[in-house]
Amino acid sequence: MLIQKIHHVAYRCKDAKETVEWYVKHLDMKFVLAIAENEVPSTKAPDPYMHVFLDAGGGNVLAFFELPSQPAMDRDRNTPTWVQHLALKVDSMDTLLATKARLEAAGIEVVGPTDHTIFKSIYFFDPNGHRLELAADVGTPEMYAKLDEVKWDMLKEWSETRRAPRHAAWMHDGSLAQ
Repeated sequence: MLIQKIHHVAYRCKDAKETVEWYVKHLDMKFVLAIAENEVPSTKAPDPYMHVFLDAGGGNVLAFFELPSQPAMDRDRNTPTWVQHLALKVDSMDTLLATKARLEAAGIEVVGPTDHTIFKSIYFFDPNGHRLELAADVGTPEMYAKLDEVKWDMLKEWSETRRAPRHAAWMHDGSLAQ
């Protein structure tokens, strides 16, 4: 089996209409589809829902479920808020900075740009409390090649020690030497 691409990624939302309008307004996504049922097709459970789909560019689809008969939304309390997020790629630093300015002008708190060496990103929350990241790639082919060379060694060392391997320390100390 070879996966062709992600068909869609689905999250829960508090209000489908508010969510669609927010993504259209702030991230220029297009609203592409809505499906509503009173019964879950896969389980046949009686559980009304609204399922909305947004075009996230490049054939990617971001979807949300509003579930009015379920308990209020919550998050995984055992996972820090910075961990669970959806990272979306933008085409340039100019777009990243312009989007940051636009979000802040709309009263949305934005963290960053944060420098991750091979990309820079900003972070903010949607109206459902989902953390979003917009990222602009800034790495060189040499940087990506160096990371590719050490990925398996890093994973092996991490699995044995649960401590951050130093194979790519250059990403944080500003040098390209290992």
